[in-house]
Amino acid sequence: MVIQLFPLWAILLSAIAFFQPDMFVGLKSQIVPLLTVIMLAMGLTLSPSDFKQVLKNGKAVGVGVLLQFLVMPIAAFGVAFAFGFDTELTVGMLLVGSVAGGTSSNVMCYLAKGDTALSISMTAISTLLGVVLTPLLVSLMVGQSVDVPVVGMLMSLFKIVLLPVAAGVLINTFFSTFVRKAEPIFPYISMFAIVLIIAIVVALSASKIVQVGLVVAAAVIIHNSIGLLLGYWVTKAMGFDARVCRTIAFEVGLQNSGLAAALAVKFFTPMAALPGTIFSVWHNISGSLLASYWSRRPVAENNRENTSK
Repeated sequence: MVIQLFPLWAILLSAIAFFQPDMFVGLKSQIVPLLTVIMLAMGLTLSPSDFKQVLKNGKAVGVGVLLQFLVMPIAAFGVAFAFGFDTELTVGMLLVGSVAGGTSSNVMCYLAKGDTALSISMTAISTLLGVVLTPLLVSLMVGQSVDVPVVGMLMSLFKIVLLPVAAGVLINTFFSTFVRKAEPIFPYISMFAIVLIIAIVVALSASKIVQVGLVVAAAVIIHNSIGLLLGYWVTKAMGFDARVCRTIAFEVGLQNSGLAAALAVKFFTPMAALPGTIFSVWHNISGSLLASYWSRRPVAENNRENTSK
């Protein structure tokens, strides 16, 4: 129940941070450590067998990852251009569009009767690929108008994503009994860390939220909707079964926006972190609504395409 109320907790703490920013601005240096904790918690839920699933579901994973790093960055740039955003907000939108899929997609996929094993595999692979692709995509799209520290971002992503995820997988592999006992608390740890990151970013950019908050929220909603819609309908047009279509919709539309916000604060400005902050709240709301809708609609068991082709 506590996890299902994540959006409400995020909104509540964001409101406190907005009206009392001094409570959180001093925690700016804790954003990266908090994100490291989130990625470690994610790694602890993974095992080598999850990566083996990539071979079993090769076609679906390939299509999903391609859509992930094609649809979302292009949509982010297009929405930012359409709204006439300045460089800071454009960079923020692109960071959201260029990071890997969010871990919440696995939960949403399960609730929506999707292919949970495929979801976990896609999240794992996109997380690893994102270490390299995120800085490269941002540099490719806005490198001419803003200095994008590609090498610095690569090194940071290696430290705050790759290392903790790898450590989590190793711990889960060699101490699986202990991890299974502790696993129920992982979602709570991740939720606490994400909500705190959101609050810190809101506090850092409180003065600007009054000016552009609603506009950025509209852009984020459109961006998220594009990902969910294209993720579903492109795969449906390709002949994948409903479970796979639902899964890829979540994987494409739900982003690791906490990471996007953290990168924005570290390498750009708090203002650039605003899209990631709003996305962190909104995609949990939209994902929950869509998962609830699909959970009430059975998935046809026949005429399934073999996704391992």
